[in-house]
Amino acid sequence: MAIQILIVDDHEIVRLGLKQLLLQSQDEISITAEASSSSEGFAIFQSGHFDLVLVEVRLPEGDGLQLISRIKLEVPTQNTLLFSAHDNPNYIARAVALGANGFVWKSDAPDKILNSIRRASAGETIWTREELRKVSNGLTTMRPGSETEIPLSSREGEVLKQLANGLTNREIAQALGISYETIKEHVQHILRKVGVTDRTQAAVWAVRRNLV
Repeated sequence: MAIQILIVDDHEIVRLGLKQLLLQSQDEISITAEASSSSEGFAIFQSGHFDLVLVEVRLPEGDGLQLISRIKLEVPTQNTLLFSAHDNPNYIARAVALGANGFVWKSDAPDKILNSIRRASAGETIWTREELRKVSNGLTTMRPGSETEIPLSSREGEVLKQLANGLTNREIAQALGISYETIKEHVQHILRKVGVTDRTQAAVWAVRRNLV
């Protein structure tokens, strides 16, 4: 029986390219449904059965990680795979925490993409040792007591959520309508208060506290 995939990506050319790759692969893998936004993807997911949901990180109407969170709440055993061109360690931290099977880069070789799809569809975890090491470091280097209540201001809380969603300082500044320099200051304050040394660790902390 063919492996049935739902792909959620807002670029039609990406969806077409992946379909063509699967047709040429001679594998029994079929994209049986597709969506261009997070909300559309979730609605389609609820209406069918899929061996794998392949999701772009950056989507209209809620990002791909939020979509995976909703899918996992509905069906905890559902196989999911992130598929993106955005190499951001915060995405990896959140995807691991949400229970995704792995993360595939759009720049990967076709054979690697196909192999990742096969393995994830079968329920395998395809995280590399290096990817898991980054997240593990984010968990183990937090200072003692970092799970206690942290006195973040409301603005710092907003910045932390955007940071954990993978936005750069400039993107956060645009989203919140404040200056780039002010965002830099907020990020430094957040790292110091939370007791971590980089943005990936802050993202992991935010995920563990259910802030994103």
